[in-house]
Amino acid sequence: SDDARVREVNRAWRKMDKPTNVLSFPAAEADKISSSPFLGDVILAFETVEREAVDEGKPFADHVAHLMVHGFLHLIGYDHETDQEAERMEALETRALAELGIADPYRV
Repeated sequence: SDDARVREVNRAWRKMDKPTNVLSFPAAEADKISSSPFLGDVILAFETVEREAVDEGKPFADHVAHLMVHGFLHLIGYDHETDQEAERMEALETRALAELGIADPYRV
C-alpha cells in the first residue's frame, strides 16, 4: 500500500497517527492459528519501505523480504514488546533471511 493508507490503518487499529513500514493482522489468536483457513494480512507502506532501504543502504527487495518475514512472524504469534521477545524474533528473522541469501538486517 502507500504511506497515506497505512497511516489511516495504523491510526484506526493502533491509535498511532503515522505511517509505519509494516502492519500485521492475524486471522486468529496465536493458539488457534493452526486451525485458521488463512494466517492473516501483512501490509507494507511502499514509500516508508523504500526510504528505509535507501537510508540503510539495503537493496529494496531485501528490505521487503525482511519486513514480510517480520510480518509473518507477527501473524503466527511472535512479538517484540520485551527485550527477550525482540531477541527471539530477530534471531528467527535473521535465520529465515539467511536461508534466502539475505544479510542480517540487524548487523550494523
